[in-house]
Order: sequence, then structure tokens, then C-alpha cells
Amino acid sequence: MQIMRNVLTPDNLAMLQSIAETGSFAAAARQLGLVPSALTYRVRQIEDALDVLLFDRSARQARPTDAGLELLREGRRLLEDMDAIAHRVRRVATGWEPQLTLSVDGVISPTTMLELVEAFYALAPPTRLKWRDGILSGTAEALTSGEADLAIGVTEAASTMPGLQSAPLGNLRFVFVVAPHHPLAKAPEPLGDSLLRMHRAIAVADSARRGSMTVGILPGQDVFTVDNMRAKIQAQLRGLGGGFLPEPMVRPYVEAGHLVVRAVQRPTRAIPLAYQWGGPSASAPGRALQWWLAQLKSPTTRQALLENHHHF
Repeated sequence: MQIMRNVLTPDNLAMLQSIAETGSFAAAARQLGLVPSALTYRVRQIEDALDVLLFDRSARQARPTDAGLELLREGRRLLEDMDAIAHRVRRVATGWEPQLTLSVDGVISPTTMLELVEAFYALAPPTRLKWRDGILSGTAEALTSGEADLAIGVTEAASTMPGLQSAPLGNLRFVFVVAPHHPLAKAPEPLGDSLLRMHRAIAVADSARRGSMTVGILPGQDVFTVDNMRAKIQAQLRGLGGGFLPEPMVRPYVEAGHLVVRAVQRPTRAIPLAYQWGGPSASAPGRALQWWLAQLKSPTTRQALLENHHHF
């Protein structure tokens, strides 16, 4: 196997491409500045190592066999991959990170995030992007554990971790909503805790592995826990329970009459959200992270990340 791999060098693959393109060993030798016998010898070495015939020599032209065509196809792909890797390495050397991982909370607008991703890719950066979904304290945990480079929609902005930097994203207002056919839709307002406790709450599981946050659940209340905000909305649309949801996220459903906002005795919650980067093992921001931080400085972008939930 090692002998086979040794003959499939970039030089040999390029030589085989040249033979196929020129149609003859002699023409390929001239193009590559080789003595024809040296080129023929190298082709025989490849054929012996692979135990296949790559070119049909019976015709005037050097026509690739089926095995030869397959090797040419795969060889072209390998050469393109090598060029792409070399290009990426050169670009990374200019300060771009090989990969940038974003931890994005479930309350953040996916539409706006994808618009930002689109703008990022328009730069043709060598950086590969990865998007991780986060919920509550798990959004920040991905950053502090070193699994993400930027956390967007962090609910606990005040962290004492060394090197961690934080900037405000904005306040997100949560409202209590139920389906129109849910018993709480017709109950007199404001809804007290004793009444809410009698009905099932829909909650989103915290994505943190170490410790977790619970928001809006009363002691002794039946809880249906789901994995993400989309599932929570769907559960509440079906009348499976009630719960607090970000007002911009449920606004289209409320306007369409599919969900009803109910006043509760507990104070309305407006949660300050932030975005964070850095941490104990983080180096100076590379060009990809710098680009994202520059976008997040825009008040319009920050507002859209919290508000733009009108497209599904």
C-alpha cells in the first residue's frame, strides 16, 4: 500500500494529466522538459505499483484506459485540493483563523445571523465557520470551555473569568403567552402564581453541561421540557402549556391570533443580553473575529439580532 501511495505524488499526477491533455507521451515529455524515455519509465513505475494499465498504447494517441480515466479524475481533484490547502495556509498566515466557532443563543434571529454569515463569506475568507446552538447559560459555557470563539445572546454578561470581554447586545422583553384555546387565555388578569402553578409550563432545556439556569418555572409546577425555542413555540401553539417567550419572536403569532399575551402578577421581564469573546486561553482576535466584532458594534445589527423574527 505504501508503494502505491509513493507513486501518487503531485508531480506524477500532473504528468499523467499532461499526457492525457497532449495525447502523446512525446508531446507531454516536451511540455514537461523531460526525455521521452524518462517519462515512459515513470509511467511504467506507476502502472507497476498500481498493477493496472493507465494508457492504451496500441493507438497512435495515448488514450487513457478506464482505470486511467478514474485516476485522472481523482488526481485532478487531489491536485485542486492541494492547491486549495496551500491557498488557505497562505491566507491563514495573514491573520485569518482556520476556524471560527459562534455560540448563538436560541433567542437570536437566525435570519439576521445568516445575513451576517452571507456577508462574511462574500469576503472569501479562508476561515471555516461553525455555528453552535446555545440556550441560557450554555451559550456562554461554550465560550468559557474553549468550544466557541464568540458567544452571541449571553444572558449573564457579568463574568469574572480572566480575559473574557463582553459588550451589550440589548434588552429582550419576555411575555407570557398561551394558545387561544388554552384555559389561561380566558382567565382574569393578572394571572397569579397560584393559578399558573395549576397549568403545565413549557421550558427550554439549558444547553450548559455544568450547572444550568431555569427561568419562569414555579415550584411544584408540571413542566414539559424541550430542546430549543422553535419547539417551545410549537408546543405553546398546540396548547400543551404556557410560558414566557421573547416578544419579538412571538409577535407574528400574536398578530395572527395564534398566541395570546396574558398579563401576569410577576413583573415583566426584560433581560439584558450581551455578546462575549476572549477568555483565559484566547489569543488576540484574528481577522475573522475582528470582522464579527465590527458588525456587532452596529446598533442596527444588534437590534436586528433581537428583533428580526418575522421570517420562518
